[in-house]
Amino acid sequence: MKLKNILLVVKDIQKAKQYYRDVFGLEVILDQGQTIILTEGLVLQEEAYWKEFLQKEVVSKHHSCELYFEEVQINEFVQKLTELYSETEFVTPLMELEWGQKLVRFYDLDGNLMEVRTPM
Repeated sequence: MKLKNILLVVKDIQKAKQYYRDVFGLEVILDQGQTIILTEGLVLQEEAYWKEFLQKEVVSKHHSCELYFEEVQINEFVQKLTELYSETEFVTPLMELEWGQKLVRFYDLDGNLMEVRTPM
């Protein structure tokens, strides 16, 4: 068995597509309208379509999972994030762990939890 993709539900797929390009540098591989596949295996799906398919409500800021990214230039990343998306809600500020690794956690536009750390 092979894990192919991770899917995130988003309210506005065009805004989310731009956000993931701006913030993480992800590009579109396949655009099917209500579903978009990005590089790195990330799939975005429009909330209305997801709710119709599952017949369940979407719960944002649920804290049961996160997307994890690594970035060498994390200070510059946080600066870029706050300049491009000043409304970003940080869960943990940029911090340094006792072993020297830096990290920051925040929500994307739709309340999905993101973590960015420097590589080990």
